[in-house]
Amino acid sequence: MTPDHDPRRPNPLPHTRSRSFEDLVAEGAAVPTEGWDFSWFAGRATEERPSWGYAVSLADRLAGADAVLDVQTGGGEVFDFALGRAARVPALLAATEGWPPNVAKATALLRPRGAVVVAADEAAPLPFAAGAFDLVASRHPVRPHWAEIVRVLRPGGTYFAQHVGPASVFELVEWFLGPQPEATRTARDPGRERAEAEAAGLDVVALRAERLRMEFHDIAAVVHFLRKVVWMVPGFTVEAYEDRLRELHGRIAADGPFVAYSARHLFEARKPL
Repeated sequence: MTPDHDPRRPNPLPHTRSRSFEDLVAEGAAVPTEGWDFSWFAGRATEERPSWGYAVSLADRLAGADAVLDVQTGGGEVFDFALGRAARVPALLAATEGWPPNVAKATALLRPRGAVVVAADEAAPLPFAAGAFDLVASRHPVRPHWAEIVRVLRPGGTYFAQHVGPASVFELVEWFLGPQPEATRTARDPGRERAEAEAAGLDVVALRAERLRMEFHDIAAVVHFLRKVVWMVPGFTVEAYEDRLRELHGRIAADGPFVAYSARHLFEARKPL
């Protein structure tokens, strides 16, 4: 569950099988949720990697760029990783983030790289001049603001991003919320996003989609995941969903890890010259 998580790590942590529901839930509820560092999940949850290796692929593209914007950077972890792997660091680096705790974390992480982090609501226009960047990147944007991406790209510039796909982790979502409407299940469809990008003026040069196995090995991992990825079960609290959590804890104890599937697609698009 990190940018380059290795699902082959041994699971679960040896001590979790004998711990009580209350103890595990309390642990999952106490872990800080700032940023997009998922290292706490090691040994208690796994997520298969997309075959394209987004962070490493982004590092390759950074070497050929002069001005780069990372949109909705989270805590800056993925952008920082890519910058650390890049053969050449672009002269101009900027990132946006809308959640205040993540703005602070991203600033502390990315400032030493020479990047400026700007607090910007995800739905607002990007606070940059037209044609300011030759590469705009994003890992898991809430919703791409296509017109703004086109505006801030230079002619010939590239949008390179990994998006969350349709019905991602819905096995877990529907455990808590029940069956979801078809419109909800098909939101974030890559074909629809391609059409939106093209309508905004981008040429889509690559689009790849994969569904990837996830495993939750204890209920603490489920609690922390739902607290961290807040849009999965909006308004999630342990108190509101205690019955479903307790039932899922029993299922994991009896049958082994709870399996779900994330959906990811890789976008590469260019602004015409």
